[in-house]
Amino acid sequence: MANSLNTITVDGKTYDLETYKTTQGVSASEVGKKKELDKDAFLSLLVTQMQYQDPLSPMDNTEYLAQLAQYSSLEQMTNVASKLSDVYSLVENIDSSVLVGQLSGMIGKTIQWQTSDKTFYEGVVSGVSVTDGKTSVIATVQGPDGQDMQTKVEIDTITRVGDGV
Repeated sequence: MANSLNTITVDGKTYDLETYKTTQGVSASEVGKKKELDKDAFLSLLVTQMQYQDPLSPMDNTEYLAQLAQYSSLEQMTNVASKLSDVYSLVENIDSSVLVGQLSGMIGKTIQWQTSDKTFYEGVVSGVSVTDGKTSVIATVQGPDGQDMQTKVEIDTITRVGDGV
């Protein structure tokens, strides 16, 4: 018979994994639909395996230790992945802060930008804005009526920066 890690004992009868799947009505295409088992599912499977083992032929202690080591490794990898996600968020925030700091140095400078309709505009940077994670500058431009007005300029549309654009 297959190694005891690939067997399941239910009501005193031992099945290999493929036979058990067949008796439970689980098709090969249904197996593996869930791409990941989290640490709780892994522990639940281990406890269930312990509950339903054959008392006359119990699983060897070394196999349990191997499975517990796997569980411990899974838990540690899950924790590392979670911490990496936190680090990624922190780095994104730092990047945004650095960008805002660099753009703040543009305040008072004249910029030129191009809109999607290929029209060029010119104005003086009067501030920096971060809205929904998107960074832009606020430029003061002269409106059609001769009055100064402020407009938000996406940084990827800026074509030139400087006092004499």
